[in-house]
Amino acid sequence: MGRSGILSLQGDTADFTSRSNVDFSAVLPKPGLSPLASSHLVSMSSPPVSPSQSHLKYVSLGVLVLQTTSLVLTMRYSRTLQGEGPRYLASSAVVSAELLKILICLLLVFYDNNFSIRVLNRVLKEEILNKPMETLKLAIPSGIYTLQNNLLYVALSNLDAASYQVTYQLKILTTALFSVSMLGKRLGLYQWLSLLILMTGIALVQWPTESLGGISPTPLSAGSQLVGVIAVLIACFSSGFAGVYFEKILKETKQSVWVRNLQLGLFGLVFGLMGVFVYDGERVRESGVFQGYNSITWTVVALQALGGLVIAAVIKYADNILKGFATSLSIILSTLISYFWLEDFNPTSVFFLGAVLVIAATFLYGYEGKMPAASHSRV
Repeated sequence: MGRSGILSLQGDTADFTSRSNVDFSAVLPKPGLSPLASSHLVSMSSPPVSPSQSHLKYVSLGVLVLQTTSLVLTMRYSRTLQGEGPRYLASSAVVSAELLKILICLLLVFYDNNFSIRVLNRVLKEEILNKPMETLKLAIPSGIYTLQNNLLYVALSNLDAASYQVTYQLKILTTALFSVSMLGKRLGLYQWLSLLILMTGIALVQWPTESLGGISPTPLSAGSQLVGVIAVLIACFSSGFAGVYFEKILKETKQSVWVRNLQLGLFGLVFGLMGVFVYDGERVRESGVFQGYNSITWTVVALQALGGLVIAAVIKYADNILKGFATSLSIILSTLISYFWLEDFNPTSVFFLGAVLVIAATFLYGYEGKMPAASHSRV
C-alpha cells in the first residue's frame, strides 16, 4: 500500500482516496465514486490481472465493506451514546482525522523517497513552499471537504445508519452532473437511466410514513430527521463539486498525488481548527478540545483517516461492478445492524423498495463501463 494511489477524502467515508500506479497524464476518476468518505477516486493504470491480484480484489472489497459499514455504525453509535460527561465535539473529531491523515501522507512521501529526510525536505519545499499558487488551488476543495465531514456528523446524529447509507448514494448523481457540466464528460444511456433510478430510490427511502395511511411510529433516531436529510443532501452536493474540482486540478498538473493530499490535509487542518473555535470555542474553553473522547471516538477518527487507504486497494484490484457490490453489501449490513443492534430503525416496505432501487442503480452505473465501446449510447 506504500505507493497506492489515493486522494484523501474526508468522511466520507467517503470522502477518502487513493494513490498507486497513477497515470498522471490522464487522471480521471469515475463519476459517482467520490469520497467518504470521502473518496474522490483517481483512475489507475490497468496491468494484467494475475491470480494473486484476483484474490486480492475480493480481499480488498471485503475490507472496504467492513470499513464503510463500521465507520457509519460507529459514528452513529458515538453520536447517540448516552454517557457521563460532555459528548465529543464533531469539529474536534474532524481535526483529529486530518492530523492522522497528514501524518500518513508524510510517512508515505517519506517511503516514496527511500526514507531520506533530506529528499523529503526538498520535496516538501519545492512542491509546497515554492509553488504557492499551486498550493492555494487546494484551498477550495479542502474547505468544502471540511464542511462535508462536519455535515456527516450532523447527519448521523439525526438519521439512522440505514437511511444515511442509502441517501448518501446521491453523491453518485451530483458527481456525475458536475462532471458533465465542469469537465464536459458524456454519460452513456445506462448511466443516465441509473441516475433516474437512483433518485427514485432515494425519494422512496425518505418517503414520510404518515402518508402511507398508517400510524406514524415513534421516532427512534436522536434529533430531527429533516436536519439529517438536509445535512446529507448538502454533503452530497459538496462531495460532487469538490471531487470534480479536485480532478480538474489534478489533470492540469503532474504534481505528486501524495503531495496534493498533504496540501489538502494542511488546508483541512486550518479550516477544521477555525470551525472548532468559531462554533465550539466556548465549549473548548470549558472542557478542552478532546472532551468526551473515548475508545469509540478514536475508532471513528481512525476509520475516517484510514478509509482512503482501503479504497486505494479496491481501485487497484477491483472494477466498478465489484465496487457496486461492496456498496450494496454495506447498505444491507448497515440496515440489519441498525435494526437489530442499534435498534434505532423500523424498516418499511417503501424503504426496502427504495433501497433495492438504489442498489440496482449503483450496479447499473458501474455496468456502463463494462459495455463495449461501440454499444454505448452517448447523450
